[in-house]
Amino acid sequence: MTNDSLYRYLFEGVSVRGELVQLADTYQQIISSKEYPAPVQNLLGELLVATSLLTATLKFEGSITVQLQGDGPIKLAVINGDHDQKMRGVARWDGDVPATGNIHDLIGKGHMVITITPTKGERYQGVVGLEGTTLAECLEGYFANSEQLKTQIILRVGEHEEKAMAAGMLLQIMPDGQGSADDFDHLSQLTSTVKNEELFGLKAEDVLYRLYHQEEVKLFEPQPVEFHCGCSRERSASAICSVERAEVEKILAEEGKVSLHCDYCGTTYDFDSVDVAALHENASAGDNQVH
Repeated sequence: MTNDSLYRYLFEGVSVRGELVQLADTYQQIISSKEYPAPVQNLLGELLVATSLLTATLKFEGSITVQLQGDGPIKLAVINGDHDQKMRGVARWDGDVPATGNIHDLIGKGHMVITITPTKGERYQGVVGLEGTTLAECLEGYFANSEQLKTQIILRVGEHEEKAMAAGMLLQIMPDGQGSADDFDHLSQLTSTVKNEELFGLKAEDVLYRLYHQEEVKLFEPQPVEFHCGCSRERSASAICSVERAEVEKILAEEGKVSLHCDYCGTTYDFDSVDVAALHENASAGDNQVH
């Protein structure tokens, strides 16, 4: 197995493209930030794979956020990824989460929100009903309805060599209008035979050869995928400075410190009274320089 990577591939002479992503470290870092129940871990893994596959469809610099929310045991599950395949995610749940069940048993009455944020240009947000019984089916419905593109999505979560793994594939007719339904259906049938042990334990080249050895496949250079939170002590300090001084002083009096916790990576940033005084002093000095 190589490191966490996303692979894009094309079928020669057929207007169908594919993606394959294999994630170990990225997935493990996301689920290690909290004591997530196993079903929550699994849903985060599927959502992580799905977001990586979707981010790879971007034709511009920017990010995609895929968010599930509802009134079920899992209140929120969200993954954010950008064109550089830097991923982060978090989930919130309440009470016992069923060990088995479909997406409706976990999310309840809810929906999926897909937010596309280009670095340059307007932000787009689509609200998707949870029409299928799995996350993959819901996303396939999204592509069929919003993009009018036949799409197959495979999301797998499990273990390989006693380590948590998440992997998946996307197959899609090219938007050039040249792809035939018969070609797509044939390749989709081949893709659906992929086994977990293949996705988790084999190199991408070997997975594709096993699935498509009678097809002509062009495989592109892999793109590394990694966990990236983006939080920092500096950002936490800026957040404290944006709060009314009296409110911060009240917290200091009650707790002895101001603590900011990052849900994405589990890091806690503590600021005592000396730290807070220095923050406000520096902020005041900066304001005086501006004037």
